[in-house]
Amino acid sequence: MKDEEIVALYWERDEQAVLQTKEKYEHYLTKISYNILADLEDCRECVNDTYLAAWNSMPEHRPNVLSTYLGRMIRQISIDVFRKKTSQKRRDSEYALSLEELEDVVSGGVSPEQALEADRLKESLSSFLRGLSGEERKLFIGRYYFFDSLKRTADYLGMSEGKAKSMLYRIRMRLKEYLVKEGFEP
Repeated sequence: MKDEEIVALYWERDEQAVLQTKEKYEHYLTKISYNILADLEDCRECVNDTYLAAWNSMPEHRPNVLSTYLGRMIRQISIDVFRKKTSQKRRDSEYALSLEELEDVVSGGVSPEQALEADRLKESLSSFLRGLSGEERKLFIGRYYFFDSLKRTADYLGMSEGKAKSMLYRIRMRLKEYLVKEGFEP
């Protein structure tokens, strides 16, 4: 079923919308959540919470790209679960590893003052990513947006893990320089 048809089902409040979403996107959503949480049980709960969030948000929103809309939801839901669980104990997941790699570039804490700068940071990051080559952009997004392991990211780009690690390091250093030029402190 096409995304437009699934979205129309949500707008009609037809329960088939959730079933069609599950059929089409369950693997995609599970992968994103698992890369963040590294726990299949928590991942399944997050996927189900995403279906509920989509159900509750659709009358107000009509997403153009359903996969992106759902992907954004599952990431946020999974990150919230990760933060809740890691406040109790530290976990080894691709999300934690990705954040450690980026912590020298972008601060993770958000205060009210920093929230004001969030949109500007988002724009600067988008601008930086547009300036990367296709391969560099795919590598960066695979690692830091989808939280794929370094090995998996290197594999789907057809490069060695060492090359991917080296490229990511150079990209992070360029990003750091770029953000400093844009007025952000490391």
